[in-house]
Amino acid sequence: MKTTIDIPEDIMQDALRVSGARSKREVVLNALRDYVRRKRMAELARHAGTCDELMTAEELRRLRQGD
Repeated sequence: MKTTIDIPEDIMQDALRVSGARSKREVVLNALRDYVRRKRMAELARHAGTCDELMTAEELRRLRQGD
């Protein structure tokens, strides 16, 4: 997909420097991937501790010990 966006030069240069990317395209792709990953992790974190079907740490310990 092609698109045109106006990114301030100082921000792009900083992003190139800190990311180690070789091109502006690579910087933008890395930023988008990171954004999506963070949003997915935040969504996953909202569900943490909400499943009552999982075994407890003690149940897992007993299972591993063969009791």
